[in-house]
Amino acid sequence: MFLSKEIFTTVLDSTPLVSIDLLVENAKGQILLGERKNRPAQGYWFVPGGRILKDESLAEAFKRLTVEELGQSLLISEARLQGPYDHFYSDSVFGNSPSTHYVAIAYRVNVKELPDLPEEQHSHYRWYSVDELLADARVHQHTKAYFL
Repeated sequence: MFLSKEIFTTVLDSTPLVSIDLLVENAKGQILLGERKNRPAQGYWFVPGGRILKDESLAEAFKRLTVEELGQSLLISEARLQGPYDHFYSDSVFGNSPSTHYVAIAYRVNVKELPDLPEEQHSHYRWYSVDELLADARVHQHTKAYFL
């Protein structure tokens, strides 16, 4: 269920959002990151992912998000739970306020190839080694936290 701007602003101002972040790894051990088009974290390199919708199970959300973010359907049973993380942002999708708080549930998943990555949330993608992403100032701190 998607909410109107007015209702979603109230939600952002009042409660954390729950999301799934996808730690996508290829056969070389590299991690897929996309350059974010939207707030929060706009302009930073970030892992794919998105929020869980009301009345959507983790398994359903995982499957939907892999289609939306990776262009292919993956099952949660194919992934390894890494754990929950707090993500605090001073801005939101609507601008400088309200602030945004996510409880992001991180899952690691291995892929062979991703030929047609969607560009809804990210302007382009790139594969990073863990050392590269930890050293790059344009990789968001919340993404780096997954690999420390």
